[in-house]
Amino acid sequence: MSTNNSKQPVSPAAGLLSNTTCQMEEELSISFSITFMTVGILSNSLAIAILMKAYQRFRQKYKSSFLLLASALVITDFFGHLINGAIAVFVYASDKDWIHFDKSNVLCSIFGICMVFSGLCPLFLGSVMAIERCIGVTQPIFHSTKITSKHVKMMLSGVCFFAVFVALLPILGHRDYKIQASKTWCFYKTDHIKDWEDRFYLLLFSFLGLLALGISFFCNAITGISLLRVKFKSQQHRQGRSHHFEMVIQLLGIMCVSCVCWSPFLVTMASIGMNRQDFMGACERTLFTLRMATWNQILDPWVYILLRKAVLKSLYTFTRRCCGVHIISLHVWELSSIKNSLKVAAISESPVTEKSAST
Repeated sequence: MSTNNSKQPVSPAAGLLSNTTCQMEEELSISFSITFMTVGILSNSLAIAILMKAYQRFRQKYKSSFLLLASALVITDFFGHLINGAIAVFVYASDKDWIHFDKSNVLCSIFGICMVFSGLCPLFLGSVMAIERCIGVTQPIFHSTKITSKHVKMMLSGVCFFAVFVALLPILGHRDYKIQASKTWCFYKTDHIKDWEDRFYLLLFSFLGLLALGISFFCNAITGISLLRVKFKSQQHRQGRSHHFEMVIQLLGIMCVSCVCWSPFLVTMASIGMNRQDFMGACERTLFTLRMATWNQILDPWVYILLRKAVLKSLYTFTRRCCGVHIISLHVWELSSIKNSLKVAAISESPVTEKSAST
């Protein structure tokens, strides 16, 4: 490798840096990036503290599995925001001169890997949480006896390893992550795509993200319908559903935030991958959708901060006082043990058990 006095640096970034940058990016200052990163770190830190405290309080299986997955999601958001935010601030502080500080493209590769991992992993975890709650509500006995803490940790490890594998695919295929036209972030190659492999990475990222959102929507719909059906069917057994409703409300919040924040970016990357639009012509739109996606890491923790049972109870009380109408009985929010939950499940499933025994 030649390190001598070449005035033209040998850098993977050299080809792209000569292109026109997005005007929208010039309006942002380094102070905005620092503020954005700080708010994200503080929000995620607060959510981690709340979730870990709740995990220590509720050791029952049906609650601890959900809290373990939720904690992993918020921790992933935290480190994604910290690493990506720190690199972005460094790039701004260095006047986006990639040729000077990243001649070997190492920093860009790290940035790209973190972008893909911190994007896909929370979406995967959100879908796993939706599946776990769907099984917990529709098959409570199976969930309490078969889905142990060990199984949840194995699923968590599998999700993380798969997200890492997808993020490392370009490196394993001897492809570099590319500096984007704005010179402020790195991702898969998005301009002048002629190779099927570059197109494949974009389509794979979009497909996996949209698939995770679809699974979350489907499982949350089944869970919500099942809970409402049981509520209207059996009014005498309400204790076992208090935490189910709280977790489903949080899941719906996570799903809505993820859909609003991530869908535009995923669809944009899919459009670029299918050559439906030219990246350089849609640079400002892509930057806008990217910023929407990064807001997901700030809004996710606030779902757990605001949609807790204590906060919802206070909101209910406030609404009731304002409206003067008794809408929902506070008896729904009473704490219940795993025994009560299993008792309700056994009562609801007893007719099916008797029929199978008689046959």
